[in-house]
Amino acid sequence: MKAYERLLEYVKWPTASNEQSDACPSTPIQLDFGRSLVEEMRSLGIADAAIDENGYVYGTIPATKGHESAPVIGFIAHMDVVDAVPCENIKTRIVEYEGGDVILNEELGIRLSPKDYPYLEDCKGRHIIVTDGTTLLGADDKNGIAEILTMAQELAAHPETEHGTIRIAFTPDEEIGRGADRFDVERFGADWAYTLDGGAFGEVEYETFNAASAKVNFNGISIHPGSAKDKMINAALVAMEYNALMPAMERPENTDGYQGYIMLHAMNGECEHAHLEYILRDHDPEKLSDKMEFMRKAEETINRRYGAGTCMAEVIKGYKNMNVVIKENWHLIETAEACIRELGAEPVTNPVRGGTDGCVLSFKGLPCPNLGTGGYNFHGRMEFTCTEQMDEAVALIIMIAQRYGSMKK
Repeated sequence: MKAYERLLEYVKWPTASNEQSDACPSTPIQLDFGRSLVEEMRSLGIADAAIDENGYVYGTIPATKGHESAPVIGFIAHMDVVDAVPCENIKTRIVEYEGGDVILNEELGIRLSPKDYPYLEDCKGRHIIVTDGTTLLGADDKNGIAEILTMAQELAAHPETEHGTIRIAFTPDEEIGRGADRFDVERFGADWAYTLDGGAFGEVEYETFNAASAKVNFNGISIHPGSAKDKMINAALVAMEYNALMPAMERPENTDGYQGYIMLHAMNGECEHAHLEYILRDHDPEKLSDKMEFMRKAEETINRRYGAGTCMAEVIKGYKNMNVVIKENWHLIETAEACIRELGAEPVTNPVRGGTDGCVLSFKGLPCPNLGTGGYNFHGRMEFTCTEQMDEAVALIIMIAQRYGSMKK
């Protein structure tokens, strides 16, 4: 079975995670999907495949004879998809792409165009998997799962391919920032690992944002609007004033590359109470600290205007840029890039404008950069994947496993 064929099966599982749930995994469908992956892994000869009580799937491909003392390398992907876009009843189609627009849904006038997404032309002469434009695809990150298990299949079919011990893991709830929270690094037992959770084949990513979040509450004074003069404090309007203090050019839609941002991502309110939630991101930890301090200064400004206790901003640090850890394990980048070149492509490194499971895992003692999987336009209805790039990703991780299998601890 090819990796893309696995993907077509996996996307039938609507595994959206749910940030409002305190359970782990946050949605029961992820547990069901994980159990199905365990069954598939066992059918591929991964005898110790198992899922724990939190929905984390683990398994081992034993070393080939004579390579038992090689470093243990791991490959990780996540099972959930975002809940911001419909993920049920996904209608997939394989297109032999020859350039130009791809009509996704003629009835609704939905098309995938290189005018909007120029990198679509990179897939010219190849095959892409698309949807009907009403749902996401789920390549983030079912591409990664499909590629890892296709690697397992290939190694089982070719026992002459020499490698060390390979560890596999699939995590829940990555899309809501919890994917590595209950990951058992000791049980996983790898010296190093890679997440397969990136975009185009050839991507090698090791720089992530430093992250923080802010929850800002507002207390107002409600009174009949007919007698409100000099008495009413409308918490919803005060919240809007607070947000107006945020720098407009530091919103996500106005930044790219190494530029950080402050994003308002949730809001609710009425006259007596209002609530805003923000995410703060920057590759530079000092600049992130500046953004966090800016949120606190805005709180002070509002309270000077309306009185103490009107605004309360809770600013919380999140994950850190994993480049600090990866730079101490630079062989992971050199190995991946050398293998990509050997496969006839040129490695591409861009700063990740987000986080990955590998970011948290790196600080838990498992250095873990990220690799491209052949997917594009993640988290949206225009998501697509290139089948040939998925094949190349499989070849890449097999080659990486061979390289580490030839080393001694």
